[in-house]
Amino acid sequence: MAACGSGSPKGDASASSSGSAGASASPTSLTEIKGITATGKPGEKPTVKFKAPLDVPNNGYAFLQEGDGATMKDGDRLCAQGISIDAKTGKEITDTWSTNRPDCSIILTSDSTKMDAELFQLLQGKKINTTLALSSTSGDTSGGAYLTVFTFVSQLKALTKAEGEKVKDVPADLPKVTTAADGKPSIDMNGYKGSDKLIAQPLIKGNGEKITANDTAVVKYSGWLLDGKQFDSSWDRGGTFDASMSGGVIQGWIDGLVGQTVGSQVLLVVPPDLGYGNQAQGEIPANSTLVFVVDILAKY
Repeated sequence: MAACGSGSPKGDASASSSGSAGASASPTSLTEIKGITATGKPGEKPTVKFKAPLDVPNNGYAFLQEGDGATMKDGDRLCAQGISIDAKTGKEITDTWSTNRPDCSIILTSDSTKMDAELFQLLQGKKINTTLALSSTSGDTSGGAYLTVFTFVSQLKALTKAEGEKVKDVPADLPKVTTAADGKPSIDMNGYKGSDKLIAQPLIKGNGEKITANDTAVVKYSGWLLDGKQFDSSWDRGGTFDASMSGGVIQGWIDGLVGQTVGSQVLLVVPPDLGYGNQAQGEIPANSTLVFVVDILAKY
């Protein structure tokens, strides 16, 4: 799902939610695919075999390899490597294995507003390194038919808010942050006038792994101008945001979040040169200092 916010930390001012939403449907509407197999070591790129052209239904599935890892449970964030294959020709179209960039946007949940009920029923109780093929058809005169072969290679604990030790020595002149029971932050600018340098002040220190320059951080965040006006919040949209530390977010986020740990809540004060500079972004005037509170929930 894509969600837009004029003040999101993405360079193009758009944010994407990490949840995949789908309408609940009867499990019987998924059709099992016959005639397709996969070989190879569990957790590695499989060799997928079938006789082309393979006649596949829209919304079809086939389990190709049983997993040998931990059991997938409700609430897990799953990371999947994928292969896209033309079912008519048998040709591989693209894959994530070659770049080692798994999709970690999948949260296994029985909430049908956030995950298709059929996919939940298929995956619940399966083990990590399971390989699942899903089929789709183009639905037009081209007659296109495709297979996407997912191998679920890992699972992450999906935090809902920052968890860790509250930092006691936060400088008194910084904005004051309070959090609701669900973790949503609010802010009192406390007369703060900003800074010409980046400030990355942990408010809660998580005990998870450190974010590296090659990671994507899964976060919830809110952002404000110095006058206290909120311009964006993933909390209000009801989702998380996947922030790639290799680009696609403002430089202040990259510089401020690399080295922080999963579970942490971080106050970021981003000067204009590390934000949007002299370009206005929706509700954000040009040359604005931006204040963010970021909860780091996971990384991949």
